[in-house]
Amino acid sequence: MSKLTDHAAQSAATLAVVQSMEAALGRKSNDTHEHFHRDFVWRGNFGCGQKNGLEQFRDNWQFPFRAAFTDVVYLTEKFIVDGDWAACFGSLEATHRGSFMGIAATGKRIRMPYMDFWQVTEGRIKFNPVFVDFASVLMQLGRDVFAGEGWESYDRGELIAPQSW
Repeated sequence: MSKLTDHAAQSAATLAVVQSMEAALGRKSNDTHEHFHRDFVWRGNFGCGQKNGLEQFRDNWQFPFRAAFTDVVYLTEKFIVDGDWAACFGSLEATHRGSFMGIAATGKRIRMPYMDFWQVTEGRIKFNPVFVDFASVLMQLGRDVFAGEGWESYDRGELIAPQSW
């Protein structure tokens, strides 16, 4: 096989692993070993933390997320794959049914934007840097973490953007 053919085959295999994992999460599967490498690391943005290993991922991300949100629907907009790496962006929709960041259940339907990157090793996800837009979710639940000073206020004409030139 040529290098290009090998790369395309590796990319296709990587995408299959990631899409299988996403489908399993949608089914609330608890069989994380099927999709994640024994040395798995999940690195989230501030507010999400870093999970070293499957036990931390399940105990400190997956289970608290499921306790806070139900009726989850993943709406991945685009996958991009390059060899052993895959990435996506999209959002999920869910119902706020339990405590989240100190906010008691509201019953509100929320939209949670995300970007995910995965490195697949030995047929399983080994490294997963992720960005989850918790600020957006908190705003939907009534907490403005930017206290009205988010730069969207410039876009809406509510505040004037400072100029440094």
